[in-house]
Amino acid sequence: MATCTRTLWKALAGCQRQLLRAGGPSYTAASPPAPRNPPARTLAAFKVLRKDKKEDKEKEVKKEIRVIDDKDRHKPFGKTAWTPVDDVYVMRYYPRTLYSAADAIDLLKSFQKLDFTPPQQPVYIDLRLDMKLEKKKKVDSFVSMLQLPHLFKKDMNTVLVFTEDARQAEAAKESGAVFAGGAELIQAILDDEISADFYVAVPNILPKLVPLKNKLRKKFPKSKRGAVGVHIPQMVALFRTGHEVTVESDCYVRTQIATLDMTKEQILANLQTVLVDVCSHRPADAGPFIERAIIASHTSEALWFKSEDVLPKPAEKDE
Repeated sequence: MATCTRTLWKALAGCQRQLLRAGGPSYTAASPPAPRNPPARTLAAFKVLRKDKKEDKEKEVKKEIRVIDDKDRHKPFGKTAWTPVDDVYVMRYYPRTLYSAADAIDLLKSFQKLDFTPPQQPVYIDLRLDMKLEKKKKVDSFVSMLQLPHLFKKDMNTVLVFTEDARQAEAAKESGAVFAGGAELIQAILDDEISADFYVAVPNILPKLVPLKNKLRKKFPKSKRGAVGVHIPQMVALFRTGHEVTVESDCYVRTQIATLDMTKEQILANLQTVLVDVCSHRPADAGPFIERAIIASHTSEALWFKSEDVLPKPAEKDE
């Protein structure tokens, strides 16, 4: 009996060793050893990307502006014809009409008669300026005060003069200033007791006017606007009857130049004065300053006109 038992245990031990060699599971109570042959991997390893020392910068893809030359075409690109055959047409199918300044003013006057609108309505211009310069620079926005040859305002502008000199204050009042004085006017302005359309000052009083910067803002006296100087009567006369031209939204000039009841020659003279002053802020070596010019009255449609016809032609350089 004992011999049979020993033989059986030897047979079981031999089977266990054979199973361990084949990588099969163990049936002993002890923890199974690690398999000799590791299982195959089902997922591939990520490929390591080689990074150069200097990575190439991503090039921005810029859309090229397509320039279409309509010089020798029988009709403009994307339009029906160069000009409509009658006076009733869809505007988007034809290129916009560019009038001369004189013809545009004549059309505004004819619109007023046909529409039975008031003849004293204001005339406005809307200019878009090319403020770009070389090397990503641009022309700074400007504010200028100019004297129109033909006034259209019935009421004069009110002017306040800051000066501590009694003689200058007296001269300012004689020239038409509504208020003239020194630091004593600061608190009255802050309390809204007095106000004016324009504020003029002499240079030596500017440090005392610092508390008024937040109150006056754009109306604060500045030398680049011509509101700081020692010639009080001339400055008061300019700001009382002058016309202010300001650049809005970085590149637009929108201002009134006349009323429709004025003669065509008077409107043209005011228009030329404004355009010449605007173009004077462009560097001399730069190209055309006005990209688009529109003129309109208060109740009429807007008319595109050629600004180069109004501006004086540059003198030809002798070779």
